[in-house]
Amino acid sequence: MKVGVVGAGVMGTGVAQCFATSGHEVVVVDPDPAALASGPSRVRDGVRQRALLGGARVDPAEVGARLRWTAGLAELAGCGFVVECAPERVSVKRELFAALGGVCGAEAVLASCTSAIPVAVLAAVTAVPERVLATHFMNPAPLKDAVEVVRGAGTSEVALARAVEVLASLGKKAVVVGDAPGFVTNRVLMLTINEAVKVVAEGTAGAATVDEVFESCFAHPMGPLRTADLIGLDTVRDTLLVLRDLLPDPACEPSPLLTEMVEAGRLGRKTGQGFHTWRR
Repeated sequence: MKVGVVGAGVMGTGVAQCFATSGHEVVVVDPDPAALASGPSRVRDGVRQRALLGGARVDPAEVGARLRWTAGLAELAGCGFVVECAPERVSVKRELFAALGGVCGAEAVLASCTSAIPVAVLAAVTAVPERVLATHFMNPAPLKDAVEVVRGAGTSEVALARAVEVLASLGKKAVVVGDAPGFVTNRVLMLTINEAVKVVAEGTAGAATVDEVFESCFAHPMGPLRTADLIGLDTVRDTLLVLRDLLPDPACEPSPLLTEMVEAGRLGRKTGQGFHTWRR
């Protein structure tokens, strides 16, 4: 099946890699020429990394041959499944879904990789709400075995079954949840991260110690601040803002320290510096 991915950032390229590695033809759309230019090399690096970490060994050239990179949404017309991976902003995603409803064919399922925006908010701007849902891939997408699938009130059984089937073709388990701001994952995780940032800002403990508490005392594989660095502190901040606006809940107001770090370009693993230092 031909698949579309909207967005060639960290998440978009990871999702595109998952589909192309599994044999799907993929069209990746992004208006940023730099993102399109660097996309192929980032996918190649991702394929090699997956193999080094014990995944199936596949030829990066074969994976790359299944990917087409373009700036035009019209190129998605023949896709049966489209995953939107644009920045976590309601206005951006609503504009895209309004356009996708007119571009994609009558049978195409329109899935958002949103971190927190309810399916209902996106489906409302399309004429096909029954074909809209969320496939919340975790980062890094090629290394995670499960996807949080969010079914909106208007999502059809057919669209849901298609999403579960498509994810199974990637070797991923679909965990289906109901529609609400933040769903399950980020309704819980983002508040945890925000409180962990506040603990650091207040001087109770440093970032490494906060993470050690969760890793050693609770046996979490990764503490909340290492998790935040992996997600990207800009994405964490944007997701908290969505939750704050949609719930609303003052606990979702991003910690000033988090905002300062984002504004300083310390975004975590993708920039090499966040709450921890990372090798790039």
